[in-house]
Amino acid sequence: MKILGNIIWLVFGGFAIAIEYIISSVIMMLTIIGIPFGLQTLKLGILALWPFGSEVVKTSFPSGCLSTIMNILWFFVGGFWIMLTHFAFGILFYITIVGIPWGHQHFKLAGLALTPFGREIRSK
Repeated sequence: MKILGNIIWLVFGGFAIAIEYIISSVIMMLTIIGIPFGLQTLKLGILALWPFGSEVVKTSFPSGCLSTIMNILWFFVGGFWIMLTHFAFGILFYITIVGIPWGHQHFKLAGLALTPFGREIRSK
């Protein structure tokens, strides 16, 4: 079921979302200051490419206050708007009964888009 969900996700927009995240990640990594943010956007792109069967968990090693500071900076630079976009798509998919699994994946992406520092993606 995960493979079928991922294939449908890719065909109906997941591939485009992943490409947008990867392009923005490469653009951010062109500057030295943008490398940490580019890595987090790359993390979003990987999850957007294959979301079914993946989960977002907090990292097992303590990252200190640096991840908190970076998450606050990320929130004001653009994370809030990315989260709102995925949240809106999640609501739209949840309105249709058939789209609930895809809405759940958008909510997963919204959570990661809000605070990507200190989190990692694992397979279930």
